[in-house]
Amino acid sequence: MDSRRRPEDRAATDAALDFVRFCHRRRRVGWPELYDEMCAVACRGIYHGWGFGELAEHGIAFGLAEMPRLAGFVAQVAQEEIERRGRLLVGAMAPLPVSSDALEEASEATRHARVLTGTAG
Repeated sequence: MDSRRRPEDRAATDAALDFVRFCHRRRRVGWPELYDEMCAVACRGIYHGWGFGELAEHGIAFGLAEMPRLAGFVAQVAQEEIERRGRLLVGAMAPLPVSSDALEEASEATRHARVLTGTAG
């Protein structure tokens, strides 16, 4: 983010990104379905009670002229989600140290399961 921006600009951008994240968590879809979700959330004031006017004060507007900025927010949130999933996947795939006792127990449990299911060879 540009450090020359005024603090209130950064706060508006942060609030706008939080709104987009909120909508994306509610309904994990891409464009244009996410746009529809954001409109629905704004209509009902679901996010902090903010309607279209309050969202506009925080940098979210739904008009055609504001579409590039809104699309930029959505792209940023989508990129964050991709990075977050990547970190989760790396953590989930990281090998865990396994003791030889645990391996023997797992092998024995597998043998028992094969006998019970009739797949022992």
